[in-house]
Amino acid sequence: MIPFDEIGSRYDEAFTSRGAEFASAQPPVGTHDERCTTRPQSCEAVAMDQRISLVTLGVGDLARAREFYEALGWAGAQQPDDEVCFFQAGGMVFGLWTALGGHGAPGIELAHNVRSPEEVGEVLTEALRAGGTIVRPAGQAEWGGTSGAFADPDGYVWEVAHNPGWTVGEDGAVRI
Repeated sequence: MIPFDEIGSRYDEAFTSRGAEFASAQPPVGTHDERCTTRPQSCEAVAMDQRISLVTLGVGDLARAREFYEALGWAGAQQPDDEVCFFQAGGMVFGLWTALGGHGAPGIELAHNVRSPEEVGEVLTEALRAGGTIVRPAGQAEWGGTSGAFADPDGYVWEVAHNPGWTVGEDGAVRI
């Protein structure tokens, strides 16, 4: 298992060099309250649905972690490479990833999948407007989709992604 402080330093190295780029970014004019009435349904500017698409745990040994969950009765894992695997978990996805420390918060990352590549940037903009910090801007991901990430005011990292191989239903359920 990778020690927590080593993961933290990898995270710092990966994002400190990009920090100046985001520190100067200004949120669009107007606060959430100025743009929305008290009823969320009337707030067209809010791009992020109230749901979690994916919870990913950072693991030190993918084979061991996968075997553990399979021994609990979890089945149907999809493993595109030797770093990550995904289990369908009802209407969301549960992931195990050995490289988590380089992409987000050490140990755990939340994800919000969207229906189009353009929505990735829209959700990141909304997070910035709401007081979050852009950790990784929207861009082409090495796995073929579009991805970006923000941190909430307490530092929890959310990946926002469009994966062309996954379906996001009308109810927000994600299918791998």
